Amino acid sequence: MRVAFIGLGSMGHPMACNLARSDVELVVYNRTRSRAEDLAGLGAAVAGSPREAAEGADCLITMLADDAAVSAVLEGEQGALAGLPRGAVHACMTTISVAFSRRLAERHAGLGQGYVAAPVFGRPDAAAAAKLWVVTGGPKDAVGRCRPAFEAVGQGVLELGEEPGQANSVKLAGNFMLAAMMEAFGEAAAMVDKAGVSPGRFLEVVNGHLFRSPVYENYGGMIAEQRFEPAGFRMRLGLKDMRLLLEAAEASEAPMPMGSLVHDRYLTGVARGYGDQDWSAVSRVARQDAGLTE
Repeated sequence: MRVAFIGLGSMGHPMACNLARSDVELVVYNRTRSRAEDLAGLGAAVAGSPREAAEGADCLITMLADDAAVSAVLEGEQGALAGLPRGAVHACMTTISVAFSRRLAERHAGLGQGYVAAPVFGRPDAAAAAKLWVVTGGPKDAVGRCRPAFEAVGQGVLELGEEPGQANSVKLAGNFMLAAMMEAFGEAAAMVDKAGVSPGRFLEVVNGHLFRSPVYENYGGMIAEQRFEPAGFRMRLGLKDMRLLLEAAEASEAPMPMGSLVHDRYLTGVARGYGDQDWSAVSRVARQDAGLTE
């Protein structure tokens, strides 16, 4: 199986490393070529353009920042679509909008290619350990053809249906729940801090005795320690996801009042200069609103 992998950022690079160690034949492309060079040492071929990477591929994987970045590597004379063979499958693992994902499905169908939406849940450390959860939307046969690649980067593949937008909707909804948790914990931690209880001790109480959640353990720990760098997932990307969430909610006439609130809190954080910090730094907004010094 020949896999073309485009996008070697904080998530894509460890995913590609795991693919290089698997049984697939891997070709990689990244706009900054130096990010791809070490993969050559693992046996991957390094392409000079998205088109070159996609030529002869059975499965094309894109792991990029947003809709615009995916479109940029697909289109044009040197874009991946110009090289991807008929019958090949594009698995978009980027967190993109529901509407764009559906347009990609139509675009590939017109070219005789398959398309699967396959966003992932997990941070860079999970990507490095091949512990991501891959959620898929697309025809079963197309998902099946990409499954060896998905299994090389994750601990499980969760098939949600044959319509690609289903996977993108679940990814955005899941990220909203994570963002809402960070906003809620940030507010609560600021309140108890003003009462003289450390956020770390508060986390021990709620996550040790009220409920237990690895999400609270990980993100709650980062918030309690004010540990937002290096960013596993930058706040400006969190803001992008909240914007895409609200776009999808409006299109389906599903009110999300808390989604609007969380979006605005992320917008505030970016406006205050935290855009390149981890998205858990949204808790800084609550601390500042409470008059707490950092």
